[in-house]
Amino acid sequence: MKKNKKTFISVIIITVVAVLFGYFLSRTSPKTLPKTSSVVSPVVSDSNNMDSMHNQPSVAVDNSGLNSLIGKSLPDIQLADKDGNVITNESLKGKNTVLFFNEGLMCYPACWNQIAGFGSDPQFNTDETQAISVVVDPSKDWQRAIDKMPELAKSKTLFDAGASVSGKLGLLTLPSSMHRGSLPGHTYILLDKEGIVRYVKDDPNMAMANDVLISKISQLN
Repeated sequence: MKKNKKTFISVIIITVVAVLFGYFLSRTSPKTLPKTSSVVSPVVSDSNNMDSMHNQPSVAVDNSGLNSLIGKSLPDIQLADKDGNVITNESLKGKNTVLFFNEGLMCYPACWNQIAGFGSDPQFNTDETQAISVVVDPSKDWQRAIDKMPELAKSKTLFDAGASVSGKLGLLTLPSSMHRGSLPGHTYILLDKEGIVRYVKDDPNMAMANDVLISKISQLN
């Protein structure tokens, strides 16, 4: 009887172990594992992918308008200052002049930094040389930028309502434009004292260009 009892207990233990083993095996079986969601890596854009990120794909890059300005008088333009006074290209003669065309309010912080950089750099505020930033915002809207970054008030700023002048100069289809066909990006035009365009630079990297521009200006004198 004792032997039979031990055998019976052994059978029960083996059965329980088998059941538990089967249970845990079924829990870890690949057939019952929950499906994991696929993780899509974000697309990291480089300079070659900027068009797909920001620009209107139907508007192609075209540098010809900007490049065609070099060596010629700046076409007739009209830009307003904060008080509504109209500035023409004739008004710009007499000084070496850098015109910095950009989006303005929407181009923070790159364009703001360059604009403020011109205002605080004495090399661009002399009897011989000036830097003027041209934004597409109305003057009253640009005041919001000044409120946020007071240094902007030191810069000479003109307003290109509707980006009409930017379009006339061929600045809406350049690589730096984040809204190609509609707004300029980050473009410099250097005029000599006679109003002749001597140097142009479109910068998709939107970096500060003070040193480069001063170097080019020094070659004019």
